[in-house]
Amino acid sequence: MSTMDYSTALLAGAVAGTSVDLSLFPLDTLKTRLQAGPGKFWASGGFSGIYRGVGSAVVGSAPGAALFFVTYEGVKHAVDRPNSSSAHMLAASLGEIAACAVRVPTEVVKQRAQAGQYASSAQALAAILRSPGVFNVFRNLYRGWGATVMREVPFTVVQFPLWEAMKEWRRTSKAEGQQQVSAFESGAFGSLAGGIAAAATTPLDVLKTRIMLSTAERQPVVPLVRTILAEQGPKAFFAGLGPRVTWISIGGAIFLGSYQWVVNFVGARKSLSDGKDVTRID
Repeated sequence: MSTMDYSTALLAGAVAGTSVDLSLFPLDTLKTRLQAGPGKFWASGGFSGIYRGVGSAVVGSAPGAALFFVTYEGVKHAVDRPNSSSAHMLAASLGEIAACAVRVPTEVVKQRAQAGQYASSAQALAAILRSPGVFNVFRNLYRGWGATVMREVPFTVVQFPLWEAMKEWRRTSKAEGQQQVSAFESGAFGSLAGGIAAAATTPLDVLKTRIMLSTAERQPVVPLVRTILAEQGPKAFFAGLGPRVTWISIGGAIFLGSYQWVVNFVGARKSLSDGKDVTRID
């Protein structure tokens, strides 16, 4: 994919984000409850109410993923070597930072509902909005911003260069004129890359979850790490590893497979059109 217009990236990202978040929401709930803290899995609801908090996912999935891919494709095709690993790392990192503007408030609301602190996303959001003062509302909505960025950037720096490298390998192995990567192939590569990235960044995900679920006014990262190590040991940083790797491996297939499907579909339609002018990002 050498060229793409912004509307395609926007549409494909929105479809991909909504598809993966809704289809795998139960696994995300189980992962959150496993990471909530000692003895909190059953207290949070165990295997019941696994769609609690889905409202925030419905609202935030499409714009968050769309913002990521618009930024990702824009940055990737603005640099001198758009197909290099360094370009993919830079584009993915900036894409994740941009997407966190939507993702962090969505995650805060969603995880508080998932962990049983509130009965629904609406109640979790209402409680945050009742915080005294605009600053406190903003601070509570963006609780865990640093931890989320700290988790997402390393994750995406692993996942997307791997995904792009596997797609490039597949293109070069195909016959001349048949070098488009299919949605199925993109999904398979996304699954493998996502699983590897998920396993590597699980400790960061645990920290992010603990910070977002904390009711303390502030939750510094370093003291939190020390507390977890002292009370639970290093294994606590891999709580929810199974659900996380499973969720993201399947999610990688759905996310990047559906993204590629939309890109290929729109590209095919445009090739049959009369050559309308589009704003390109290459």
